[in-house]
Formats: sequence, structure tokens, C-alpha cells
Amino acid sequence: MIGLERRQFLLGATALAATAAGGGLALAQAAAPKIKIDAKSVLIVVDVQNCFLPGGSLAVGKGEEVIPIINRLGKSFANVVMTQDWHTPGHVSFASSHPGKKPFEKIKLPYGDQVLWPDHCVQGTDGAAIHKDINIPHAQLVIRKGFRKTVDSYSAFREADRKTITGLAAYLKSRGLSRVFVTGLATDFCVAWTAIDARREQFEVFVVEDACRGIDADGSLAKAWDTMKKSGVKRIQSGDLAV
Repeated sequence: MIGLERRQFLLGATALAATAAGGGLALAQAAAPKIKIDAKSVLIVVDVQNCFLPGGSLAVGKGEEVIPIINRLGKSFANVVMTQDWHTPGHVSFASSHPGKKPFEKIKLPYGDQVLWPDHCVQGTDGAAIHKDINIPHAQLVIRKGFRKTVDSYSAFREADRKTITGLAAYLKSRGLSRVFVTGLATDFCVAWTAIDARREQFEVFVVEDACRGIDADGSLAKAWDTMKKSGVKRIQSGDLAV
């Protein structure tokens, strides 16, 4: 009987210790400090344009849901950059520019594989405009990309030929900005390419997941997150930021 009681006591003590340890871990996790937005931080708002929102020619599912989150975040950043797809009519990335091809097919171009898209964000059209509900009046810079007819451009830093730069990296570095927070559309294309290129430029990079939405064509979303992780991009939620 004494042996049984002793075993029961030891088992109970072990369980209590495990519960306490687990509770301590949960408490530590709950108390994890928020990420502070400092003078070296910049918010990049990627392609929140009419063509990528409901009713647009290349609408991203639930893309409109990012707008209030981005607006809320924008108030806490002194430094904000926005990007804008800005294609020529008959752009090389449009399926309509390649007879017999359909949107979302892939072709080979001199700079590599190219997904063919519906016509979108044509220069000067309403579809190319940044959505009217984006309210970040203090944004200092708008980077237009994809304006060269023969090369596509997803990244805010470097075009799809991987040679032509936009100048954004030099601009940010000249202002002493070193921490990049990426939001916008679409997670698996322009957001991911922007984030990965920012890491290549030696910035600390965060992608705010709930402030982005993806297209997810043939598993592209999972692949993009995997590539971003391997590149050193940090995946966070807007609630992780001290705003």
C-alpha cells in the first residue's frame, strides 16, 4: 500500500510539474513582446489597385479585406512606399498578346518563364489606379513597375529579367531604412518577389500575412511561403506589431 501511495504521489507531482511548465510556456508565449515600428522601418504596400480587387480583370480573392488592415498599419509607420503595376497596352505578360494562348498558361521568354495574365493595370486606366479606400496620405513614394513592354515586373526592387533595378533599394538605404514590412496583393507573386528581393538587398524583412491575399495558382501560395522562409523572410500577423 505504501508503495502504491508513493507511486501515486510521484505521478501526481510529475503531472503537476508538467502542467506548471506548460502553463509557464503558454504564459511566456502570451507575453511575447510586440514588434516595435521604429525610425528604420518602412511599410511597403504592394499593388492595391482596382484590377486586383473585386470587379477587376485580375481580381484576387478577398483582396478588399486587406484595405482596412493596411490603413490601420499605415498610421503607425512614418515611412511608407506604395507600388503600382503600370503596364503598356499589349504588354508581353498579357495572354492577349500571344495568339492562341490563354490566361494563366506559361510561356518561355528571353528572361525565363512567364505566366500569361488577363490584360490588367494598363497605364492611365481606372483599373491601374490605387484603390480609393487606401488612406495613407503620408506615403512618400510610388514605385511603378511593369512599364517596359517586353519584360514583366513583380518585385518592387528588380524586374523579371533579374537585371533591371527599380532604384528602391538605394532609396531606402540612403534614408537609413533597414526594416521592411510588406503588405498587399498578391502574396504569391508581387508580395513574395518584393520580400525575397528585399532580403537579397540585406534588409530585415517581414510579410504581414493578414494584410495580404494570394492567387494560389497550382500551389503557388505554399511555394511562395516556402521560398520566402528559406530566404529569411519573417511571416507575421498585423497583431504582432505594436501599433
